Amino acid sequence: MKLLWLVLFISLSQFQHAESRYTSWFPNVVDTVTNKTAQITNYVREKGRSIKNFYVENVRNKITNYLGFEKDNSKVPDQTRLKRKFSGYVSDAQTNDNSIFDSIAPVQMEHKCSDEDPTIHMTTPQLLAYHGYPAEAHTVVTDDGYILTIHRIPYSKNSHDKVSPRKTVLLHHGLLGSSADWIIAGPQKGLGYILSDVGYDVWFANVRGNTYSRAHVSRNVDTFAFWNFTFHDVSQHDLPAVIDHIMQIKGWDVKINYIGHSMGTTVLFALLSTKPQYNKILRAGFALAPVAYMTDIKSPIKLLAKFSNNIEYLMKLLGANEFLPQNAVLRWLSKHACEINHYEEVLCENSMFVLCGHDPKQFNKTLLPLILGHVPAGASTRTLVHYAQEIRNDGKFQQFDYGTEGNLQQYGEPIPPEYPLHKITLPIALFSSDNDWLASEIDVSNLYVQLVNPIEHYIVPLKTFNHIDFLWAVDAPSLVYKKLLQLLEEGVSEPYYSITNVNSINSL
Repeated sequence: MKLLWLVLFISLSQFQHAESRYTSWFPNVVDTVTNKTAQITNYVREKGRSIKNFYVENVRNKITNYLGFEKDNSKVPDQTRLKRKFSGYVSDAQTNDNSIFDSIAPVQMEHKCSDEDPTIHMTTPQLLAYHGYPAEAHTVVTDDGYILTIHRIPYSKNSHDKVSPRKTVLLHHGLLGSSADWIIAGPQKGLGYILSDVGYDVWFANVRGNTYSRAHVSRNVDTFAFWNFTFHDVSQHDLPAVIDHIMQIKGWDVKINYIGHSMGTTVLFALLSTKPQYNKILRAGFALAPVAYMTDIKSPIKLLAKFSNNIEYLMKLLGANEFLPQNAVLRWLSKHACEINHYEEVLCENSMFVLCGHDPKQFNKTLLPLILGHVPAGASTRTLVHYAQEIRNDGKFQQFDYGTEGNLQQYGEPIPPEYPLHKITLPIALFSSDNDWLASEIDVSNLYVQLVNPIEHYIVPLKTFNHIDFLWAVDAPSLVYKKLLQLLEEGVSEPYYSITNVNSINSL
């Protein structure tokens, strides 16, 4: 009903000063608003101020300028322009006492519309089942009371005995992500599916605060107490709880392969360097777009670093508790993305792409509605503040900075301690790319030389490959996953894959 009244109001407003001219059209308006949503959308598009035009006028112009998109959709964003535009959003947020996201996409519109693609709003287990894969959801409670939901593909859909294999892998998403990140690309290109097909028991983590882990034994989700955490807390509480749960299910002699993306690598490094016992529990670590040191950042997050010494102000700027949740704007866009010819306007409203960049040649446009239906999945503002602090402090990989007095109380010293990477003994492989806005070649190389037991530093052989491409790029299977599977195979006394599965790998 809200949509019907909205269309009627827009139509009347447009034609009230030309009543005599459009008198013959008014009955058509009345007839149209009583029809189906699709007919209403068509009428608005043809006769009035269409939803598409509304977003072009109010969002697309400044967003596409911000990211440097031109008519040919192929121009690489100019960093000077990018910084200037993002600074403008920060200034606008300061002036109007809004969050940065409100300045980028200020109007929240809620419309009900029929979804032709039923997968857009499916959960991770539903997506797995939709494609014929067995799916499980497990509840894990951390030692500080957060209730997490993690997901699992226990065995291949082609398995005859329905028994979980000993080969086990844990996939950990990045900031603003969820377990869905690993399967959005579909059975042919999603890493979760690929690992299951070659014989792995695949587990998917979900950190506190995201779509699947928004509960606590004593704290309400809309309170500061619930959101008062950073990636450090995830590394100290969430990740150990998930690993321990898998061990309890599989047996304490199982060896877990860990694959993380972005923040999923940060929490691994933080865990292994502060709780060294987990170096013996895991089999190996595989870090996609690894984020530890942050000296050479191209992302707009760099522009927030200058505010990071004023935590209260920066949190007000970004959102007091949760940073850019999966809100009404993104849910609405996920329904209408296919109707918009210039997809960059909706893509650029998604916080993950704003922060991480975009590779138009590797991006599968047909995935956009599904991506917008799941991303961003939610994250604490303090986590973003933590990253901004690292940038401000010469890119050091260190714990949260509470200020001199707070640090003395928390750590017993005036500055936060750096994570002791020399304590990481787990074999770790790093996967990086030249066009990564968050994990630059300089920082990843610096990380690599700090590792005691490195496997390899693999650089994706495509200059335009970026941070998000590790998840959803058209050529991710051949450019990244084929190498990943090869490294997973190495160092094992018995072959991991049957002849059939080896052939499937070689075909990637």
